[in-house]
Amino acid sequence: MSRRAIIVFIKNPVAGKVKTRLAAEIGEHKALEAYQTLLQYTFEIVEQLEVDIFVYSNEPVPDSFHKPGKSTVRIQHGKTLGDRMFNAFTEVFETGYQSCIIIGSDCPELTPETIETAFQLLDVTDVVIGPANDGGYYLLGMKTVHGKLFHGKKWSTGTVLNDTIADFRVLNLDYSQLPVLSDLDTFEDYKQFPDFWV
Repeated sequence: MSRRAIIVFIKNPVAGKVKTRLAAEIGEHKALEAYQTLLQYTFEIVEQLEVDIFVYSNEPVPDSFHKPGKSTVRIQHGKTLGDRMFNAFTEVFETGYQSCIIIGSDCPELTPETIETAFQLLDVTDVVIGPANDGGYYLLGMKTVHGKLFHGKKWSTGTVLNDTIADFRVLNLDYSQLPVLSDLDTFEDYKQFPDFWV
């Protein structure tokens, strides 16, 4: 077992249930294809790292689902996104990892180097965060679970990043911040990343 773990939060790729804001502009099936491309891209990134990989899906995935090599697939559980992330971190740390990072599958600018930098920063700080340009974050890493970070947030809004950083300060956590990157959620985002057009 590696001392490092990465959690990849995904949605089961089903038309009409993924990238709904994008689907309103390009249709459910093209939005699904775009999401599947993002998934493949994300999995290729994490496979390049010397880490143990945990893929957490919002619901069971089909047998044909292509997961990263040597990864474990689990089901998210909890009422809110914060609950589900907290539970995932808790489960992973309970198995003995010394550092853990969570990412989504929506960031076409994410690279293996960015994630590796995050793990290196965790050697010297309590937590690390990767700000997204929509006011959320694309990455969060820590060495132990801090429950306050996952509660009292208005998830999927532009306040999540600032509220989380405020919690770092309340908890007196030393933190590092990665470069701001873009998520691909809307048609405007989609137009910026032609490599993900389908």
